[in-house]
Amino acid sequence: MSSDRPHPLARLETLALIAIGGFAGANLRFFTLGVVPDVVAITAVNAVGSLLLGLLVYEARITGIVGRRARLVFTTGFLSSLTTYSGFAFQTAIAGDPRALLAIVAANYALGFAGVLAGRALARRLGGERA
Repeated sequence: MSSDRPHPLARLETLALIAIGGFAGANLRFFTLGVVPDVVAITAVNAVGSLLLGLLVYEARITGIVGRRARLVFTTGFLSSLTTYSGFAFQTAIAGDPRALLAIVAANYALGFAGVLAGRALARRLGGERA
C-alpha cells in the first residue's frame, strides 16, 4: 500500500462521518419541510446550503483551517443531503402557473448564487483577505 494513501479504516471512518452528516442534513431538510410551505422550504435549504458550501470551499482556498475530512463530512454529507435539486426540479415540473415556475427557478438560482457569493465574502472576512 502506498504511503500517501490512508489506511482502509480511516477511509471507512470518513465514510461513516459522511453518512452521519448526510443523516443530519436530510433530517434538517425534512424538519424544514414540516415547518414552512414546501416551495419556501426547498428554496431556503438550497440557499442556506449554497451559502455554507461557498463558505467552506472558499475557506479552504483562503485559510485552510477546516480540514479535508471535515469539509468532506459537511459538503458531501451534510450539505448534499440538506439541499435538494430533485425537490427543486419536481416543484418546477408541477408548477401549474408559468409565473410560479419562473419564480421557483429564479429564486433557487438567484438565492443559490447569492449564497455562494455571501459564503465567499464571509470566508474572506474570516481569513482577513480583502475583496
